[in-house]
Amino acid sequence: MTTSRPHLFGLLAGLALAAGLCFASIVFTRAWTQISEDQTINVTGSARKDVRSDLVLWRAGFSSDADSLTDAHARSKADLGHVEAFLAAAGQKDYVVRPVQVTDLFERIKTEDGEVTRRTGYRIRQTIEVRSSDVDAIPKLASDAVRLLEEGVTLASEGMDFIYTKAGEAKIEMMGEAAKDARTRAEQIASQGGRELKELRSARMGVVQINPLYSTATSWEGNNDTSALEKTITTTVTATFSLR
Repeated sequence: MTTSRPHLFGLLAGLALAAGLCFASIVFTRAWTQISEDQTINVTGSARKDVRSDLVLWRAGFSSDADSLTDAHARSKADLGHVEAFLAAAGQKDYVVRPVQVTDLFERIKTEDGEVTRRTGYRIRQTIEVRSSDVDAIPKLASDAVRLLEEGVTLASEGMDFIYTKAGEAKIEMMGEAAKDARTRAEQIASQGGRELKELRSARMGVVQINPLYSTATSWEGNNDTSALEKTITTTVTATFSLR
């Protein structure tokens, strides 16, 4: 039996359509598999730790004035003796005496020719820096320095830095905790959509912020507070996980 030409063309067209649908189905299946494998979730985990400074640096200075440079130096030396005796009585031996700074003292006086400036003496200023792990004693010591006024010495505080020396170790520990927190958050989000985490694709560490206790201040380069005795260290980790 022979097949008519129109019927033959129809058969061939049907076969071509079926082949095309089959090929499209294969391509679609492969594409969906690829898309499914490439689906990811991005989360940010965080970690927080409250710490107490274990080192304090106290800077203070005093000045000695006299008509001549020799007398100013002698007074400065005597004043330093009073300051060192004050520190020794408090049991503070770890301190540094900075080089002296010499300043000329002037005054303006009126003459028949008008006002003129003349030197009246010299001022020698010295600064000390006390280091101690007793972070509670140094603030009290700074307050007690007012007693030096009775000996004619004005020891003025110039600042106090509270430092947590174990910050480096804490940062490493907290990076790991932040990464765990990121995974926990990702698992919770994925489970809500009926999915599971497959693997960690990437992780990016955020900057570490060291702030006074209860402060939430942030900066791009990271804060490193030295003003507060009690501090909070925070850090973040941004992670990308693939889904199955």
